[in-house]
Amino acid sequence: MEEQALIQGLRARNRQVQEYLYEKYSRALFGVISRIIYDPDLAEEVFHDAFVKISQKIDSYDPSKGRLYTWMANICRNAAIDKTRSKEFSKSSKTNTIDDYVYGMESESGTAAAVDGIGVRELMEELNEEQRFVMECIYFKGYTHTEVAENYGIPLGTVKSRVRSAITVLKKKADII
Repeated sequence: MEEQALIQGLRARNRQVQEYLYEKYSRALFGVISRIIYDPDLAEEVFHDAFVKISQKIDSYDPSKGRLYTWMANICRNAAIDKTRSKEFSKSSKTNTIDDYVYGMESESGTAAAVDGIGVRELMEELNEEQRFVMECIYFKGYTHTEVAENYGIPLGTVKSRVRSAITVLKKKADII
């Protein structure tokens, strides 16, 4: 099918043309997204959203500005970039919890004694609840100071003060141990 016939069929909302478009271009367009979003499930979700957007926005395509594939690839690329900038994506790309890495080590390798020997649990228990919460968010979940402030409604200065005071407590306790 020639590009002009493809464009006319898409503008007419022809189901067969949409299926042809999917069969012909889906791999290439998915590849555009996969270079930006490495998680295959998330990339597939973004691809399907972008493909729907292509069908809905076909009237805005201007052949004088470039080929149809280039226009579609830009939609897919922009959708992928938008996804990486979303709060959902940034939260999903955070590191796993401390339980997954520190406490989980004992179940995988049978090194419960070695993990306890590190003293992470004991040191974290020395912090008050507010300090512990902020430290877990920043150091074990991967949040920035700003993200903790925005996500949990804590003033940024307070977040930073709690981190400083927690580090002071941890330094004192670590020197004793």
